Amino acid sequence: MSAFQGIWVPVVTPFQDGAIDYIGLRRLVGHLLEKHVAGIMVCTTTGEAASLSRDEQLAVLDAVLQWVPAHRVVMGLAGNNQIELLQFQGEILKRPVAGLLVPAPSYIRPSQAGLEAFFRTVADASSVPIILYDIPYRTGVTFEQATLLSIVRHARIVAIKDCGGNLGNTLALLASGEVDVLCGEDIQIFNALCLGASGAIAASAHVRTERFVALWQQVRDNQLAEARATFFELVPLINAMFMEPNPAPVKAALALEGLIGSELRAPMQGASEAVVARLQSLLSRGL
Repeated sequence: MSAFQGIWVPVVTPFQDGAIDYIGLRRLVGHLLEKHVAGIMVCTTTGEAASLSRDEQLAVLDAVLQWVPAHRVVMGLAGNNQIELLQFQGEILKRPVAGLLVPAPSYIRPSQAGLEAFFRTVADASSVPIILYDIPYRTGVTFEQATLLSIVRHARIVAIKDCGGNLGNTLALLASGEVDVLCGEDIQIFNALCLGASGAIAASAHVRTERFVALWQQVRDNQLAEARATFFELVPLINAMFMEPNPAPVKAALALEGLIGSELRAPMQGASEAVVARLQSLLSRGL
């Protein structure tokens, strides 16, 4: 069995009047577990980790670990100050987690050799599995295929969240057998699973969660016609979830369902009236 498989949700961080809304977070996490997600990813891009202090990130992790079995919790670990990042990693690793989701350092645009050195350093310092997060449109850095294949040979780097938009790299990673490939672009979930991805880390799966789980199960069980139909049912929702910067539409949809409020931290802005109306229309029609 794959170590990281199924539908993982990069959980949003609910806010109320600027503070973390732990009551809303508990309600949301409980809801997702009831829908049989594989696990919860905390303090990711979707979780607005960049707007949380390190102390707040640890507090969110500690809260989620009270409600979710540790083997189903992955923590985001991002930053471009390597010394500080390694110190924070040490604090996280005092907690029981299933793994760390680690993107390339953003903004500074290290060389390919610098990327290899960075991930080797983080992996060497880790006591838990590492999921490499390839998302060039956020980090400003693109992995060459040879670099990726070299990095994932590290024993502790066991999976990749694939948002690279490079089919050649995806196929090479799948063929390598070195890592579990988790689709990170929601609109590509069906094709990624059919190619052999072990699962997905899907922001859209906050809503209609059971359909995303069913999609994964149908592909796993080789029910491809059913999986294709399930995927096409989800396409309008997935498209609406990314009409504006993530996670504003996700939080708007969750607010419409009464699970949490729609508040984001500046400079992020809440979803526009047009997006809220679109989501309301989709949800009211069961889409």
